[in-house]
Amino acid sequence: MHCDPSRLRAPSAREHVPSLFLGLDQQLDEFTRTPIRAEFRFDPDLPAVIAVEFLSERGPGLTWRIGRELLHGGLTSMSGSGDVRMWPALPRERPSSWLLLESREVEALFELPTEPLAEWLAATYRSTPAEAEWDGLDWDDFLLEVLDEPGAAPA
Repeated sequence: MHCDPSRLRAPSAREHVPSLFLGLDQQLDEFTRTPIRAEFRFDPDLPAVIAVEFLSERGPGLTWRIGRELLHGGLTSMSGSGDVRMWPALPRERPSSWLLLESREVEALFELPTEPLAEWLAATYRSTPAEAEWDGLDWDDFLLEVLDEPGAAPA
């Protein structure tokens, strides 16, 4: 899905985008799927990153932070590399995409419905356009965190 750039203009104040709860199917093996719920959260203070919490009925959920651009791109084409990848599924009754998450400990493949995610992502882009994602970011603090040097003075 490509957004109409005219719709990506920032409103005078950022609008709140409520969380999106989606029912996903986790592909356990070639023949076995299990339903799981996930909450997608948008923080206008860090709009380039979407927090996705995979909810569990028996215990705490697991949260992954995924680039908003990766999710948006994965609705229509292969997106991402490394630990997080997303791509559209073959045409089916309901449009969907595959989301693959990998770490040293685990690999998980999820099928998620495209339409509600596309609509929700469009709302996040109305709140904070792509070109404004990094506006207001405190680059000194960000670099200190990335470099893992707490208390170090920026050069």
